[in-house]
Amino acid sequence: QLQLVESGGGLVQPGGSLRLSCAASVFTLDYYAIGWFRQAPGKEREGVSCISSDDGSTYYTDSVKGRFTISRDNAKNTVYLQMNSLKPEDTAVYYCAAGSYCSGYVLYGRHYWGQGTQVTVSS
Repeated sequence: QLQLVESGGGLVQPGGSLRLSCAASVFTLDYYAIGWFRQAPGKEREGVSCISSDDGSTYYTDSVKGRFTISRDNAKNTVYLQMNSLKPEDTAVYYCAAGSYCSGYVLYGRHYWGQGTQVTVSS
């Protein structure tokens, strides 16, 4: 089954930064909108950010605006989520998904998922 592979998670202190990567080896990400989601323990999975496939428009949930940046490098077939000024409440498993379109910061038509990468923000 075609899948995405996330990497870049880890343990970081509050105020620190991480860059997550979402790569596909079998198919081309150019044609897909890509979304990042996260799921904290005991909570439902939530949308974090989305980047469109046509004009590269980006969208963020309010809690990460100004701190997170989503971008895509089509030459590397990779989408990134740069996370700065991390807070303990950002602790979660982060997933990327490829789909049809962004409706704001939420990706719709989710065709492919990654396995997730753990982000822990703690002192």
